[in-house]
Amino acid sequence: MAICKICGLPEETCMHSQQLGGGAQVRITTDTRSYGKKVTVVHGVPQDQINEVAKELKTRCAAGGTIKNGKIEIQGEHNRKVKTILEEKGFRVS
Repeated sequence: MAICKICGLPEETCMHSQQLGGGAQVRITTDTRSYGKKVTVVHGVPQDQINEVAKELKTRCAAGGTIKNGKIEIQGEHNRKVKTILEEKGFRVS
């Protein structure tokens, strides 16, 4: 039986797993762009939710960003903050 990391309840009864992410598995990486600039990249967000998730990540990280090839790119190194936000939304982050 899996336990929700946010509320501690079993995932079957937890309301967090029924939120936006619905338990979808996402992956966060950091790339280096031209001139040594860091970019946080989120892989695996469902296409029907990608615009909403990207908008919230950009707002809460106070950074620019874009969607390219089904991936969300946030300017800067925001791995911890992005992980926290995505877990609040109900995504499973690896």
